[in-house]
Parts: sequence; C-alpha cells; structure tokens
Amino acid sequence: MGKNININVEYLTRVEGHGNIVVNVNDGKLEQCMLEIVESPRFFEGMLRGRSIFEAQHITSRICGICACGHTLASIQAAEDAIGFTPSKQTIELRKLLLHLENLDSHILHIYLLVAPDLLGVKSFVPLIDSHNKVVRRALRMKKTINDVCDILAGRHIHPISSIVGGWTKLPREKDLDAMLALLTGMIPDMNATVELAASLKFPEFQRETEYVALVSDDAEYPLLMGDVGSTDGVRMNKKDYKKITNEFIVPHSSAKHAKLSRASYAVGALARFNLNAGKLRKEAKGIADAIGLKPICVNPYLNTAAQLVECVHCLYEAIDILTRFKEKGVDHSEAIVVGLNEQKKVKIKPGLGVGAVEVPRGILFHSYEVDEKGLIVNANCIIPTGQNCNNIERDMQKLVPEIMEKKEEEITLALEMLVRAYDPCISCSAHFLDVKFVK
Repeated sequence: MGKNININVEYLTRVEGHGNIVVNVNDGKLEQCMLEIVESPRFFEGMLRGRSIFEAQHITSRICGICACGHTLASIQAAEDAIGFTPSKQTIELRKLLLHLENLDSHILHIYLLVAPDLLGVKSFVPLIDSHNKVVRRALRMKKTINDVCDILAGRHIHPISSIVGGWTKLPREKDLDAMLALLTGMIPDMNATVELAASLKFPEFQRETEYVALVSDDAEYPLLMGDVGSTDGVRMNKKDYKKITNEFIVPHSSAKHAKLSRASYAVGALARFNLNAGKLRKEAKGIADAIGLKPICVNPYLNTAAQLVECVHCLYEAIDILTRFKEKGVDHSEAIVVGLNEQKKVKIKPGLGVGAVEVPRGILFHSYEVDEKGLIVNANCIIPTGQNCNNIERDMQKLVPEIMEKKEEEITLALEMLVRAYDPCISCSAHFLDVKFVK
C-alpha cells in the first residue's frame, strides 16, 4: 500500500502576503498540489483611472513597501512611453542607481531574514539573534545603509518622492554624492562577509527545466531598467507585446493570475536574469558566481537566492561606479523639475499607450497606461513578477513531492515552504483577480 500525505500550510511564513500550500497524496499517488493565493485583490489599476501621470508613480509605489522604487520606475517608464517623452542620460543614470539600491535592499532582506533561517536550521530570524548575533547585526547594518542612501537620493527610503515623470524634483549635491559614496564603499566588507556566509550554506538539490524570462539587450550592460523581453527558449519581443509574453489566465484556487509563454509555465527573477545575462555581470559578480558554482543555465529554483547574492555584488559596485562618475563630471541641476511650476514645460502631454518593463527584485514588472490628451490615465494594467511565477512554483512543487515522498511529512512540508520562499514571492502585489458571483 502506498503512502498517504496530507499537507495544509495556512499562511506560509517568511514571505510577503498570505499564501497556502496544499498537498494530498493518496496511496502513493499525488492527487493535489497547489499554491493557493488567498489575499483579496488590490484594484490598483482601477485607482489609477482618471489620475494624472504625474501622480501615478506615487500611487503605484504603494502597491509594495519592498518594491516601491521598482513600481515607481515602471510607472514613470509607462507614462513617458505613452506620451513619447525621452528622459535625459542623467535622469536614466539616476534611475539605474535607484534600481540598484532597491535590488540590493530587497535581496539582502530575503537572503538574511527569509532564507537564512531555513539553511541554519531555525524557525525564524529571531533565534539567530542569540546563535548568530554578528550575522544579524550585519544584516540590519546593511539594510540601514541602503535605506540611508535611498533616503538621500529619492527623498525617503521607501515610496520615493523625487523621481517623477520627466526627471527628478531633487538632484544630489556634491555633499550628497560624498555621503552616498561613503556609505556604499563602507558596505563592501559586510558584502564580502555575506558572500562567505552564503558559500558555507548548503542549498537543497532539486532540478526542473523550465523557461526563464527577463529583460535582454544588445548592450554590454546587465539589463535591469531597459531592454526587450527575452527567454531561454529563444523568445525576444518588444515590451509593448507584454500580453503575448505573459498570457495571463485564471485558476480557481488563486486570487493571483497565472502566466505562460512557450511552455506550460515560466520563471522570472534573479535566476532568470542570471541565466539570460550572466555574461554581462561585473567581474566582481562573475567571480562570486564562479566561487559558489553558479553557472547558466541553472534549473534549481532554490538557487534563486544564490543568484540574488551575485546580483547584490553587481548592484553594489555598479552603484558605486555611477556615483563616482557623477563626482567626476558633476550633476546638471538645471534639469531639476519644480512640481506644479515647470513640469508641464519640460514634459509635453499627448495621448498614447505606453508600457514600462523594469527588472525589480522578484523579476520583470510590467505597467501599461493609456493616457488621454490631458495626461490622465484612461486605462491601466500591472503584471507583477510573483503573478508570473505562481504557475511555475506550482509545477516545481508537483515535481518535487514525488521525488521526496519517502521523507517524513514535516520534512516534505519544510522543503515545499523553502521552495516557495526561494522565489521571494510578493503575494499581496500579485492578487489581481476577483470572482464575483451575482445573486438575484
């Protein structure tokens, strides 16, 4: 007689938002294996209708406290694309800096607070305060450093206020550049210690081939802010074809939509970016990837965390280089936009449909806005990385369970929880579907 397994994890811990894991094995046969997203939808697209493109980034940054800068940048990009506005090189460089800071901030949080407890054999981050006090202090110190730099650059460390359509309302002075450089260069020893810690940890061994999707470009730069959308199955499309890429569909057990491209599912995130663009990483990041044995094409989803570590090194040194270049050539403060006074002079409004595609910590984020002649949003669409990953996570779970069925139920449960956490899901962002039943 085969084994019976009944797993029902309600409100998975150490992820953003609420999701359940449901597994049922009857007489050795896997009958049910689902990731249930149980949160109510957020309706941010509806909130944007009738609002100005100049306030959209402030609204959408509230979609997520972790990815606030990413939503801001995707919103701005969609608005500027809709009205045909081309930002200056200086504006783009500062936006890249902001995105590097966000990826650093989120990856550090995920590596230390959400994944490390599993790999160190404890239930949460709290026991590490006693057993790994230096590690905890390092994590909090790094988090504070990035928050402080983002505060200087964008006005505050979450929900940035100075990055808007057309440019920046506040541009860094020389003292700001000095302060940000000092903070980031001072973080290098902690980053090196983070790499040493990660190299000592053992990630679960599991593989499942799937399609990986991320921004790609013909430039030498590791694409995070701009580019086409590509996949490991050879797809390459313009971001305006995002609906053909994501192909969203509804499943009955989730308030988050699922997505697919060339196969039954695809994955986005740090591992997807690494698999598609590893050759464009900085030499410091390539060295870390080599040291921990991470090579493309990697199909172990648990190693998304390792890819995040590689990106941390890349983003830290890229941010330092951007600031160093600004120190050398200076900042053109004539580009600053005074809100309500000259934003309309610098940004000419015309109707159009625009798409923003930005690589945020959890993967490629799409914003799409239809804008009228007054600069008001007529329709909006946001497709979140976690929503794109949900389908792939489920299919990983469905392959994993039969491979570890001989283990104890609590061990299977932990393996599944770790698998979901490896994707670093932002569940609240992903909840976009509501099944409304009308009762007459």
